[in-house]
Amino acid sequence: MGKVLLVGGAGFIGVYLAKELLNAGDEVVIYDAYLNYIDPAKSNYDTFLHLRLEDIRDKVKIIRGDIRNKARFFTVLKEEKPESVVLLAALPIASASNTYSEDAMDINLHGTVQILESLRQVDGIKRFLYTSSSMTYGNFEYAPADEKHPTNPMGVYGGTKLAGEILTRVYSKQFGIDYTIIRPSAVYGPTDANRRVSQIFVENAIKGKPLVLHDGGSSKLDFSYIEDVAKGFFLALKSPKAINQTFNITKGEGRSLKELAEIIKELVPNTQIISKPRTKAEKSPERGALDISKAKKLLGYAPKYSLEEGMKKYVEYVKSSGVLK
Repeated sequence: MGKVLLVGGAGFIGVYLAKELLNAGDEVVIYDAYLNYIDPAKSNYDTFLHLRLEDIRDKVKIIRGDIRNKARFFTVLKEEKPESVVLLAALPIASASNTYSEDAMDINLHGTVQILESLRQVDGIKRFLYTSSSMTYGNFEYAPADEKHPTNPMGVYGGTKLAGEILTRVYSKQFGIDYTIIRPSAVYGPTDANRRVSQIFVENAIKGKPLVLHDGGSSKLDFSYIEDVAKGFFLALKSPKAINQTFNITKGEGRSLKELAEIIKELVPNTQIISKPRTKAEKSPERGALDISKAKKLLGYAPKYSLEEGMKKYVEYVKSSGVLK
């Protein structure tokens, strides 16, 4: 048992991690700026935020604050005295990071520096967990990609996340901050509001809109159900074997967008699937499965949900939530 400060804890992964920590008897403090870069006409962010927090609102302390404001964060750090700090706050969407590149640099990179600078000035922090991304790998040179795969990000998001990894390691060496780095991939599930492909496909299917595959949907992602990812974060945060280590926390399977669309079609009959050519502007890394053997061996990480099982739960949740009206 201990106190954990979740920075960006009102986000998708943060709330599920908070539930894991609460179930283990930990005290949880959420620090969040409630920033959202999705077009309000396309976003259900406020609704999903409410749904995320409804089960834990009375069990955690929630503080509003921006990671770029060092004085504010440092004050919270001194007052709350957490044993562990988990950095989840970021401009979380790769395409939005390219569009709002200065904001992405400011939040993802400068914000990380502000957190690290604050951590070096206080005592009692046993672990800093930095949330990175599989986007740091860029185009996969082999699959499944393990943690030693070359890092060659293609976009601003992956670049800022890799820079954050490097700085986390530097601060650890210089100032003795124990860390863990996690690289998740294609996280999906109930209350996702970041307009990832899984959310777009599910909501379009339920609304009766077609699912659009570019170039036949051959691109592969390691789709990872949110409950599995949160459990992986929890295990990494708690395990002494995770100190100063980097982990892929994913399902560990590469599944194509075509497979995703076909699974959703099984769950939402009459869904139309169409294919369109990819435009030159639509550049994303060629990815696939990540190797999770390190997390399995050192952490006992064992993701439960196949894409079929996870999508079934996700579709049922969206249908029953009343979000799509």
